[in-house]
Amino acid sequence: MRDRGKQSNAPAPDSPWSEIVPGLWMGGHEYTGRSGQPEFAVVRDEFDLVLTLLRLPGHGPDPGVEHHVWPIPDGPLDGTQLAGVMRLARTADEAREAGRRVLVRCYHGYNRSGLVVAHALIRAGSTAEDAIHLIRSRRSPWALHNELFVDYLQTGLDTARLLEELAE
Repeated sequence: MRDRGKQSNAPAPDSPWSEIVPGLWMGGHEYTGRSGQPEFAVVRDEFDLVLTLLRLPGHGPDPGVEHHVWPIPDGPLDGTQLAGVMRLARTADEAREAGRRVLVRCYHGYNRSGLVVAHALIRAGSTAEDAIHLIRSRRSPWALHNELFVDYLQTGLDTARLLEELAE
């Protein structure tokens, strides 16, 4: 499993955010700009709802944009953190179904945001494998390179949460 400190080999994405399915976007706080240099992704009012898993000051969104923050590590999650991921995925799914533009973001928009977006897609009827494949094809092959998060999705977040709570 790779965690945030070991991601130096993961290249920054080439866009601040990517549309995974209509209305549901996945992104980060940093990306590689046209110059080939890192640039900050700052959300203004492009989205109706922003779900943030890693908050960095000055990265938005604008006042008036609905914003939920649930900081989690890019590593093992406890039962409470998994419950928060499930809650954000439900919020994203319901907002998208209501026609709202939703952004789920973390640092690069690979793992933490991928976990939430994949769970939202699973809630909407996708299999874990289909959700993971779609995310990797739309965002980056680096998306969901955290194998623990892939295991969580394949096991099911409800089950993973129960197992984590039993271990606590």
